[in-house]
Amino acid sequence: MLDLEFVERTDNGRVRDHNEDYFGYAAPASPAQVRSHGWLFALADGVGGHEKGEVASRAAIESLLAGFQGTPGGESHTALLPRLVQKANTRVFEAAVAGGRETAGMATTLVACSLRFDRVAVAHVGDSRCYLIRNGKASQLTRDHTVASEQVRLGLVSAQEAGEGSTRHILSRSLGTEMVVNVETNDHQLYPGDVLLQCSDGLHASVEPSEIAALCSRGLDLVGAAEKLVALANERDGSDNISVQLIRVRDVERMGMYRGRPYKLY
Repeated sequence: MLDLEFVERTDNGRVRDHNEDYFGYAAPASPAQVRSHGWLFALADGVGGHEKGEVASRAAIESLLAGFQGTPGGESHTALLPRLVQKANTRVFEAAVAGGRETAGMATTLVACSLRFDRVAVAHVGDSRCYLIRNGKASQLTRDHTVASEQVRLGLVSAQEAGEGSTRHILSRSLGTEMVVNVETNDHQLYPGDVLLQCSDGLHASVEPSEIAALCSRGLDLVGAAEKLVALANERDGSDNISVQLIRVRDVERMGMYRGRPYKLY
């Protein structure tokens, strides 16, 4: 059966006096739910000014977790996650409209990963990231939805120019700015020993993937790895909130799918 351990850490950083990041998880309540529902981890980085970004990120995470826990279970996560993220987008959008001038422009990024059997589904909007750390290497499973990233994809600028340009933090996609959002989703195989890391740009903007992999692959406990990552981000920059979720896969249940139904692999 799927077995994992995890840790979450967040920090205001060295400049900001409040935290607009928010994260959470939905844990299965029984062995049966490990198979029917699995686990969900989600992290959001709010934008929109003092406290309003915090409102957006919290609303998005609470909506996503409640929706995940309220499902009957058994549905493919690659189909389920985009639908739940759309609902979270609606909640943030409606909250922004209802708040009038005070909440105008309120929005948030969102990255979520759900684990069941021997698979992980990842859904995201914005520039919060998910990495898969395996065999000492960190692979980015998400694509930043920023103006700079889109310019690189279109061949308008180089990756180095994008990283140094003024558009590197401008989001091209976020939750709450429109009634409908384009959710990017993918799915990956999991193996025992894999580590998943989700983080806000307060971490990945100043800590390289190779450093992330090194800190999470040296036999450190997850608490120690998370604290070292946050400390390193603060040491390098610290101008933004820093949040991280670390999930280590201890064991998986190998399953196949036939006509949408799982079956045991031996």
